[in-house]
Amino acid sequence: MKHASQDALNNLEDLLAAMRQHPGLKEKKRGIFYWKSNAFLHFHEDHDQLFADLRVCAEWQRFPVNTQVEQDALLAQVSIVLQESH
Repeated sequence: MKHASQDALNNLEDLLAAMRQHPGLKEKKRGIFYWKSNAFLHFHEDHDQLFADLRVCAEWQRFPVNTQVEQDALLAQVSIVLQESH
């Protein structure tokens, strides 16, 4: 599964904008976010499907992000992970 292309990320622009609102997250490259200098979130594409890899504790977890419901679920999980890491 390859990292998401710029065209794929264009489809996630609202989600990316929401991610940019989290204080402390740094977007080092479009769609690649770091938290406290550690890789935290990035995106993949597989055919016509998009996925986010989110670091939860020391493990990567994959979330589909193709619908608004899936994107909202990811945003909720990101908020939980960030709250727990403070």
